[in-house]
Amino acid sequence: MIKVLFVCHGNVCRSTMAQSMFQDMVNKKGLSEKYFVDSAATSREEIGNGPHYGTVSKLRSVGIPVVPHRARQMTRADYEKYDYLIGMDSYNISNMMRIAGGDPDNKIFQLLKFAGSERSIADPWYTDNFDETYDDLKEGLNAFMKYLETVGK
Repeated sequence: MIKVLFVCHGNVCRSTMAQSMFQDMVNKKGLSEKYFVDSAATSREEIGNGPHYGTVSKLRSVGIPVVPHRARQMTRADYEKYDYLIGMDSYNISNMMRIAGGDPDNKIFQLLKFAGSERSIADPWYTDNFDETYDDLKEGLNAFMKYLETVGK
């Protein structure tokens, strides 16, 4: 089973949207037995909170089921558990490296790098633009899925 953890600052906007979107992609491809998908935060600010209403609204508007989730903080143990730990921006990556104690197994990635971009996933916490975040995530997740199909893992 391939284990994927999406990570952002608070785990209520970008990473939860990515989790639901990727789970939907996996389910539609009939691969739900092959993947375990979750999300986490680098901070403790939103621990226990559900997905942001903007995330829920955007996902519902495009027909993607919202995965039941409560914000939690990434731990060092997550680094051992997951095959891919995917951050939304360079700040997430720095914090993920700090939490994990480095990345000796090369498991930590910034999502849009799979699409050949150095851009960050737009953060709707600040922009209030969940459409832009959805578009960024769609680009990154499609590229990530193609990558997984290419490497066979």
